[in-house]
Amino acid sequence: MGIVGTGVISGTYLDHLAKLPGVEVVAVADLDVSRAQAIADSNPAIRALTPAELYAADDVEIVLNLTIPAAHAPVHQAALEAGKHVCGEKPLAVDRAEAEPLLKYAAANNLRVGCAPDTVLGTGTQTARAVIDRGDIGVPTAATASFVTPGHELWHPAPEFYYQPGGGPVLDMGPYYVTSLVTLLGPVRRVTARAGQSKQERKIHTGPRAGETFPVQVPTHVTGVLEHESGALTTVLMSFDIWAARLPRIEVHGTEGSLSVPDPNGFDGKVEIATAANRDWTEVPVAGGYAGAGRGVGVADMARAVRTGQPHRADGALAYHVLDVLESLLEAAAQDQPVDVASTVTRPTAVPLGASPELA
Repeated sequence: MGIVGTGVISGTYLDHLAKLPGVEVVAVADLDVSRAQAIADSNPAIRALTPAELYAADDVEIVLNLTIPAAHAPVHQAALEAGKHVCGEKPLAVDRAEAEPLLKYAAANNLRVGCAPDTVLGTGTQTARAVIDRGDIGVPTAATASFVTPGHELWHPAPEFYYQPGGGPVLDMGPYYVTSLVTLLGPVRRVTARAGQSKQERKIHTGPRAGETFPVQVPTHVTGVLEHESGALTTVLMSFDIWAARLPRIEVHGTEGSLSVPDPNGFDGKVEIATAANRDWTEVPVAGGYAGAGRGVGVADMARAVRTGQPHRADGALAYHVLDVLESLLEAAAQDQPVDVASTVTRPTAVPLGASPELA
């Protein structure tokens, strides 16, 4: 593997990829050459290259794209044109128009596209899926999903991209929630939404640029309803405008019970169930997922699929459908009317309990 983009998130990926079977990081690249070189200096098995050199490297089979959202599509395209499989951070691209040609090119050239979040492959979401698939809460009819924060500028030293096209709470954090919801309840066919923006400027609170302000170019508070193909309805809230809340991350409600699903931005966490027979919340034993997973397990899952010719789970079709749902939410809010989601997707294969990404 080669990594393009060595910003804040790259350290987490490098830590976890070093522990995963079937993948080896051999090169890194960044427009800031010093950041790539710093990684190479501390990892003798990794060399620092320019992006063009990394795409051309014979020993790189998969390019992991950790750039900002605006660069996701161009970096993916360059890697694909060099004959590499690609996997990247979410979203797949800033919009459908950028994302669709990537998938068409990859399919035409027998290449794989993968995309975060791979958190859904951990024991948290996969245990919740196993509970639903067993019928423990009956037929799922509704769900709620909430992500709220006062804003990433409180902790990130260069947060502007979170407030530019491709960012905002919907496209930044929405992929975690909608990917989990599609994994649990299946694809979405229609959405409605409303959106707002609390401030036209935000201020950086940390790092060498603390005190600087920057413009906000996207909605920062969006609420809506997802109508799944199954008929289940999910109420969503995504906001960078809320200082404190006690909202659950995800809950799924069925004809025979309710399920509390852990934070989809994590790989594990407690899954709890309450049923018609026992309305007290009870923790569910782990029933599926890659145990101890971290950032990059989706790349390892894709590497396995490349070797075996089987499907991989956090794939481009899923990422495109999630992007389609999220973009449709923003369109529904802007147009003040429901929007049909044109794409669909098959739920990825469940991750069995005790699986290894090298073998599952």
